[in-house]
Amino acid sequence: MGSRHGLEIRAASAADAPGLAVLLAEAGLTIPPDSLAERLEAMRTGAGVALIAQEWGPPSGLVVLHWYRTLTEARPVAQVTTLFVGAEQRRRGLGRLLIKAASQAARMAECDTLQLVAPPELTDLDAFCRATGFAPGGPGFVRPLRKGR
Repeated sequence: MGSRHGLEIRAASAADAPGLAVLLAEAGLTIPPDSLAERLEAMRTGAGVALIAQEWGPPSGLVVLHWYRTLTEARPVAQVTTLFVGAEQRRRGLGRLLIKAASQAARMAECDTLQLVAPPELTDLDAFCRATGFAPGGPGFVRPLRKGR
C-alpha cells in the first residue's frame, strides 16, 4: 500500500503469522501462528484482506476487512472486522493510516461503503471513528467511500 518514515502498510502473508500472533495476544486473542498462517492464506483468495502496519520489527498494527453483496446496496459493502494497534504504537496515527489503507482496498473492490463493526459504547473507539469520518450506523460505524454519498 505504501510507506511513510519507515512505516509500511501492506497485505499480511503467512510469513507474518508469528509477529501477528504476538500482536493479537496483546489484544487478548490467542491464535497459534500456524493457524493464523492458514487463515491469512485463505483470506488472500477470498473477498477480503488483512493489512499490517510494520516499521522495523514485527507488525505494530492490523486491519482486517471483508466485502460482500447485499440486497439493499447496489455495490459491495466493506466491513472492518478487526482493527488493532499495539499499545506502544498508539497515538502516532497508525490506526488512521490503517483505515485509510482499508478504505483504498475497499474502493478497489468497488465498494461504496465501509463499516467498522464495533459497539458504539466504547468511548475511545467512538472518538476515533468520528475523527476518521465514520458515523454511528448499522452494527457499529459507517463511512461512505465515494464523495456525494
